Amino acid sequence: MATRVHDSVLQTLALIQRRATEPQQVIQLARAQERELRSWLFGGRAPGSMDERGLTLAAGIRLIQQEVEAQHGVAVEAVTVGDCDLDDDLGALLAAAREATVNAVKWSGAEVVSIFAEVEPARVSVFVRDRGRGFDPAAVPGDRKGLAESVHARMARRGGSSAVRSVQGEGTEVSLTMPRALGTRQPSRA
Repeated sequence: MATRVHDSVLQTLALIQRRATEPQQVIQLARAQERELRSWLFGGRAPGSMDERGLTLAAGIRLIQQEVEAQHGVAVEAVTVGDCDLDDDLGALLAAAREATVNAVKWSGAEVVSIFAEVEPARVSVFVRDRGRGFDPAAVPGDRKGLAESVHARMARRGGSSAVRSVQGEGTEVSLTMPRALGTRQPSRA
């Protein structure tokens, strides 16, 4: 539960604080957060989750793109090669990708963040890239849980992997990989 609260409520509150001089954006952020919380409390859909029935990986990537652009006002470019139905593991992959995308738009200073997703027979990979200020992942304070819990731990709990490559002044890439059960969730040609 703490990871999901971090992914939604705490990030929105931090954005509201930073945009206190922009009342229209504060109202927009508060309304979006209220809708998300009501969906979680009354509809059973957890904040930041991709557990909608019938949602595919490509549709989940588009949803991340739309929501992050709308909530943060930074362009998100998304490319998906292949598609497949979601299961719990791929839902976790999308949640980690969303967190990485939100982190990039919030902290990188880049004007555009890119998401590239590829569905292969044995795995699904997602890369979130920016050409922003970069950072030293080893220097992230222990009380900052975005990467540690919402990305790395979330992926590890489902048998996936994650890596962060960042160069000061050049940008950051978060790579996420989730194995697929062979014989299921074949890529769609649509």
